[in-house]
Amino acid sequence: MTSGQQTVFCNQINSKLIGGSKIDQSLIQRRNANYKPNIWKYDIMLSLKSQYSEGKYKTEAQKLKEEVLCLLAEIVNPLAKLELIDSINKMALSHLFDKEIMESLQHMEYAKKKDSSSEMDLYSTALHFRIFRQYGFNVPQDVFLSYMNEMGDQFEVDANMDPKTMMQLFEASHLALKDENMLNEARIFCNKNLKSSNNIIPMEMPLHWKVEWYNTKRQISKHENEERGSNLKLLQLAKLNFNMVQAEHQKDLVDILRWWRKLGLIENLSFSRDRAVESFLWSVGVAFEPQHSHFRNWLTKAIIFIIVIDDVYDIYGSLKDLEIFTNAVVRWDPKEVEQLPSCMKICFWKLYDTTNDVALAIQEQMGWKLPVSTYLQKVWAEFCKALLVEAKWDQKGYTPSFSDYLDNGWKSSGGTVLSLHVLLGLSQDFSQVNDFLENEQDLIYHSSLIIRLCNDLGTSAAELERGDVSSSVLCYMKKENVKEDVAREYIKNMVTETWKKMNKHCFEQYSPSLRSLVKYIMNIARVTHFIYQNGDGFGVQDRETRQQILSSLVESLPLK
Repeated sequence: MTSGQQTVFCNQINSKLIGGSKIDQSLIQRRNANYKPNIWKYDIMLSLKSQYSEGKYKTEAQKLKEEVLCLLAEIVNPLAKLELIDSINKMALSHLFDKEIMESLQHMEYAKKKDSSSEMDLYSTALHFRIFRQYGFNVPQDVFLSYMNEMGDQFEVDANMDPKTMMQLFEASHLALKDENMLNEARIFCNKNLKSSNNIIPMEMPLHWKVEWYNTKRQISKHENEERGSNLKLLQLAKLNFNMVQAEHQKDLVDILRWWRKLGLIENLSFSRDRAVESFLWSVGVAFEPQHSHFRNWLTKAIIFIIVIDDVYDIYGSLKDLEIFTNAVVRWDPKEVEQLPSCMKICFWKLYDTTNDVALAIQEQMGWKLPVSTYLQKVWAEFCKALLVEAKWDQKGYTPSFSDYLDNGWKSSGGTVLSLHVLLGLSQDFSQVNDFLENEQDLIYHSSLIIRLCNDLGTSAAELERGDVSSSVLCYMKKENVKEDVAREYIKNMVTETWKKMNKHCFEQYSPSLRSLVKYIMNIARVTHFIYQNGDGFGVQDRETRQQILSSLVESLPLK
């Protein structure tokens, strides 16, 4: 990161007060992105209720949890224990067993060091590598050395290996760090052979990049179809836990929709997207655990405003309007918006009031006396300043250099706003927030960069159609004089390399609470992959996003 990037949460630019007479709005030509209207019937959403919020289910879940704990303690075989831990993770139960899983892995690591002669096949090696790295153990890539050629630059294994092993190696390869060439070769090997394989193996995103909660139903169904009788209690717990957590999410969603209706913002910004439900889905993807209801409320409000403000800059505001609006956010002063059209005034006032309300709620919830609003105001100011830079490029028809675009684009992605809400909403004390901002800003940068790159891959076609001139895809095409498919492939490789840089945070010696913050900020990137994997999930509300909302927030699992 450059020194400029490392000061994202500080005022970097001295903005000048924009003066002048009142603007004649009738002379300004406004754009329209033709976004589709909201597809959800809020009255139906507001009526969501679940029987699984009743106390009797908590008692049943606790009993099942104790039985699964006994199963975890009783398993002696290392591979069987790793497979159980893997199943617990895939079915979104890890938050119930974090302490016990860590203790099991520490014991297994100690036992393995005592018996260094024990050998594992490729499947077991890959599973061991993935699970241990996932929990912060710095397992070296050398565990795969015996599967490489003499030069150590290619995998020498049967391309017709069983699908289970191939997929496990594929998953393990995505926990690589920068310059871990063996794992890079493993990923290339798996991609090549999975694509050409006659086996029915879907080429999809690795688990490490997926949102744990969004994938839960599918994993439960898969587990059920495999009919593992010994893990029946685990399956019962997974189903019941999913329904209980979903019941909590439904209550949270109702609260958000009531607030959204009362806010009355979208009625005054007809050009903008009404995506309250999708925004809530994003917050669930970041932190689905039932104890984080307040955080989901705060984060959802931030996401909603990121979308609306992005539309103000991208579609509606003239350059003069946007300079005034940006200055108002930098100064955090409602008086500065008097010259703006009414819809932009209302947008600022609602942002101002909501941010101050969220800041107060965080202070009360956390018991902090420090001014949370100051931190939030600064990050909103940096976000708007980055959007203003892009608006100037677009309105002048200027295509920036690739590096200039990315230097600004990671800030305009909204990732810094989301990350600060994670830190303020989920830290145990305020000193943890400052420590993280001082020592782990590269994680925030890389997570924000992934938002920008994935967003561009998903939305560049629509943006070009409506006349926008800057995206990472377009800037790279111009820089290297290449076609769109070449540029898109380069951006995809950048995403992979950025994940390698984020992965190093998995192996830092963090406290459990700091490790959670790292996970939640990485979850921001994971949600981004989902939202933009098939285009613009916010702009067009694609089938996958709609189905995920129904699956995650509406449809409970049958317990039998």
